[in-house]
Amino acid sequence: MTAVELDGIWKRFPGVIANAGASLTVAPGSVHAVLGENGAGKTTLMNVLAGVYRPDEGTVRLDGVEQSFSKPADAIAAGVGMVYQEFRLIPTFTVTENVALGSAPAVLSKSSMEKQVGELAERFGLHTEPGREVWQLSMGERQRVEILKALWRNAQVLILDEPTAVLTPNEAAELGRITATMAAEGRSIIFISHKLDEVKTFCDEATVLRGGKTVASSLSVDDLDAGRMAELMVGEATAVSQRRVRTTVVGERVLDVDNIIVHDIHGRAVVNDVSLVVGRGEIVGIAGVAGNGQRPLADAIAGLRQASTGTVSVTHTDITGMDARTRNSHGLAYVPEDRIGVGLAPRMNAIDNAIMRNYRTLGDGPLIDFGQAESRAASLIERYNIKVGRVDQPLAGLSGGNLQRLLVGRELDDEPVVLIAAQPTRGLDVQGVKAIQDILVEQATDGVGILLISEDLEELFALSDRLLVMHEGAVVGEFDPDTATRQEVGAAMAGAHASEGSAH
Repeated sequence: MTAVELDGIWKRFPGVIANAGASLTVAPGSVHAVLGENGAGKTTLMNVLAGVYRPDEGTVRLDGVEQSFSKPADAIAAGVGMVYQEFRLIPTFTVTENVALGSAPAVLSKSSMEKQVGELAERFGLHTEPGREVWQLSMGERQRVEILKALWRNAQVLILDEPTAVLTPNEAAELGRITATMAAEGRSIIFISHKLDEVKTFCDEATVLRGGKTVASSLSVDDLDAGRMAELMVGEATAVSQRRVRTTVVGERVLDVDNIIVHDIHGRAVVNDVSLVVGRGEIVGIAGVAGNGQRPLADAIAGLRQASTGTVSVTHTDITGMDARTRNSHGLAYVPEDRIGVGLAPRMNAIDNAIMRNYRTLGDGPLIDFGQAESRAASLIERYNIKVGRVDQPLAGLSGGNLQRLLVGRELDDEPVVLIAAQPTRGLDVQGVKAIQDILVEQATDGVGILLISEDLEELFALSDRLLVMHEGAVVGEFDPDTATRQEVGAAMAGAHASEGSAH
């Protein structure tokens, strides 16, 4: 008997066929990878299993019993839990309130619930602060809350959509051990990932989707290598990205950050006296475990958050007192790590999102020239190969890769001199990662100074000219990616300050 069986699933949206007869079979007590490039239909297929969508055609079975879910609560009641790539959390609620929302006992004190959530988090190594409000958490910390939500409901089928995208290597390894333990107890884990090493380490079998169809079913992960995986996902072999060759000379300083301090609402310094510079044509990487000040630093530089002290300058112009729009007009672009909550408006369409930065320039007076707006959006869509279906439909149905291409393209449309890119490839597939990384390298080659914030050490080593490490809100080390080791950088991420020999 199979734990999960999706047979001949079709799901259509206006202008897009997301699933075209896709199938998936998952054995009890196994960790099953679902692979495919962005837009292949993986998340839609999982949303059918999770009760978010009703299939237009096809059958869903759990333990051999046919199911008909009309809403997510039906799937949850049947033992299906899903951890989404884009978080489903209420920012003003605490961790405990988000975890227990809709499933808490009728009578239970706040302290008792927080105690239970804390014990559950400790049990699975998902360390968090049960009483803390979610809006104060980093993306990595929010991911842990999403995982806790599913574990709180004791799901027998657990769907993990890019669960390690915001986790450190150690946290990802711990999650792998957690999934193995759950599988050993008889649970079935569906693991959506684009990282071959994770698939081979964590998973037993793999199913590959391409163009909404299943092209390979229940493959042994032992039979997968990078070339075979890419060939199945995109229809042809894709070369693995190599470390970029630096042919440009770093020019004048285009970004100066001097002694920035940022406090949270409790008065704690989440960015602690940070200074850095970025030169024209230079990519400066920032590494660090999630929650060590990277996000508030980026927000403070971009003008989305007020710094308590310190200054920010772009091409030697002090922009410290300016708002985000004015900073943008001075040549500062920002790709935030939260592409849905901050970067884009998912209920608006592609045209509205494409012109969000420069709509004031489209038309005369207070009215926007729709023809110009549509032309601007069409240009972005073509240049950055964005698959949107109909441009007048909300963005909510787009894949993560297409959302990110639209966000990056919009930010680069005004030809900035400085780009802050925070987690720009998080959750993207092999081709999506390469496309965004190629854009960053191209921009640096054209003279744009880039501050690259990432939790992917491989990406930072591959792209950065210099590498800074943040720990507890401070920059604790500077490294040359050509000579530094991952062990040295990892030690700095854990709080060990860089030695004289490894810094610079």
